Amino acid sequence: MDNRNQVQMLLQIQQLSFVATDLNLYLDTHPNDQQALTMFNQVHKDLLQAVRSYEQTYGPMLNYGYSPNVQNCWKWIDSPWPWEIKY
Repeated sequence: MDNRNQVQMLLQIQQLSFVATDLNLYLDTHPNDQQALTMFNQVHKDLLQAVRSYEQTYGPMLNYGYSPNVQNCWKWIDSPWPWEIKY
């Protein structure tokens, strides 16, 4: 099974999460920096979209993740565990 797209999507989520956390910490000490706030808002939006796209394609990332096509079953266990993913 070719999982390059899945790996790329996970990498993008990790990168966006890192930037969002870094900007969050910066804004804690520089709350009036409008450029940083604008950047944080864009990164946050991009991160939510990346997670939503990943979960629509591969299933929930967390046990309380976004699962639009699943109403009556527990999909969390259908994905490989993090240590089972071959990067």
